[in-house]
Amino acid sequence: MSYLLSIDQGTSSSRAILFHENGDVKAVSQQEIRLFYPHNGWVEHDPHDLIKGTLAVLKSITTDHADIVSQIGRIGITNQRETVIVWDRKTGDPVYNAIVWQDRRTVDYCDFLKGDGCEDIVREKAGLLLDPYFSATKIRWILQNVEGAMERAKNGDLIFGTVDSYLIWHLTNGQAHVTDSTNASRTMLYNIKELKWDNELFSIFDIPMSMAPMVCSNISDFGYIDEAIFGRGVQIGGVAGDQQSALIGQGCVQKNMAKSTYGTGCFMLMNMGEEFVVSENKMLTTITCNLNGVVSYALEGSIFNAGTAVQFLRDNFSFFDHAKETDEMAKSLSDNGGVYFIPAFTGLGAPYWNPNARGVIAGISRDTKKEHVVRAALEAQAYQTRDLISAMEQDSGQQLDVLRVDGGLVANDFMCQFLSDQLGVAIEVPRVLESTAWGAACLAGVHAGIFESLEDASSRWQCKKRYEPSADRKQMDDLYKQWCGLIQKI
Repeated sequence: MSYLLSIDQGTSSSRAILFHENGDVKAVSQQEIRLFYPHNGWVEHDPHDLIKGTLAVLKSITTDHADIVSQIGRIGITNQRETVIVWDRKTGDPVYNAIVWQDRRTVDYCDFLKGDGCEDIVREKAGLLLDPYFSATKIRWILQNVEGAMERAKNGDLIFGTVDSYLIWHLTNGQAHVTDSTNASRTMLYNIKELKWDNELFSIFDIPMSMAPMVCSNISDFGYIDEAIFGRGVQIGGVAGDQQSALIGQGCVQKNMAKSTYGTGCFMLMNMGEEFVVSENKMLTTITCNLNGVVSYALEGSIFNAGTAVQFLRDNFSFFDHAKETDEMAKSLSDNGGVYFIPAFTGLGAPYWNPNARGVIAGISRDTKKEHVVRAALEAQAYQTRDLISAMEQDSGQQLDVLRVDGGLVANDFMCQFLSDQLGVAIEVPRVLESTAWGAACLAGVHAGIFESLEDASSRWQCKKRYEPSADRKQMDDLYKQWCGLIQKI
């Protein structure tokens, strides 16, 4: 059993990645999934698309690589976090669309709870801030706004789950209603110190606890995928939310190691080991991994829009046909021409937590070209990351000297070099670029006995490319100072 299969259900696509145990990618199958925007600030998936997409990519892998399907030892699942679905316990039918992590419809309710003094309780127990980003207010919205949903939930007919839980329920034909500690830790309903669903938190959000999935360690018996898919029952042995999975896939399993992922959003995690740290700088405290009750935590900074800035310029303004063109466009200029791009399409995340903010392109003059705006979109990734690192270093008392990065944007040479210059630290890009999926594969591989431990799996991490800071420090500080000034105005 020398192969591991990861299901990576993201915000923009369903993916299946087949890995050899050494980390080499044998096959990738990907299918885009739709996002819906019913109103300003609302973001949804059709839950059926998540299942159909997952089944489609699994079928593609098993059809094109039928000769090695029998060698798949375990399956790992990683997923977009906070996105939540409510469905019928017996039929599996959703009562409403999946409400995506980017959705901001519960801003007013979060403000009400803050005014009622609930945020300190949430921070102390769940390690999170009261924000529409997390799952609890989304669940409550569904129960309050779908006719009959609250009554059905109280009668035990409805259950909820994050995307991992919903996929597992369907892939096992309803045999397993489970999640893992990392996904549970993003709901605002899970006590991350006591490792259990919390009665007080469920009461605050008026959600029946009977709806919740069973929470498992990250390496557990999550159930067997239906035999019809592989011709045999293959066990799901590892599950983790996408950012925790990327931390594992990047080999950051030791205290004070950090990674940053540049996908739809930007998410930076610093491993704090077994120490539970409450941030004084509006970072989040989240579970990194739970191995049979031995828990490690991380400080996390969440930025809602990263790669979406590049997508926006492609799809809305037609500045280029392919994202890869942005590298040369940015390099064609000697500087940004005074142009800054704050991609707050769905509000500002850490460390500002301003759900009402919206995107800004500033500093435009008669000399501004599309290349300036493109460069500003790429530079924004570094400024946003510096916001996070500054806060984390204050919270942890540690100064980073290396940041491991992954996600689609790290293919951009300009972005990575400017990131290193702006942060003043080395940037390392891994050999295995599929870090998020590889992290889930590592968890599954430990379950299968392919790896002795996560430390064993992480020891195989290799650097593909390293960027060192080379720009003038004062120049970088001046650019960042202008960014901070603009942020304060929106």
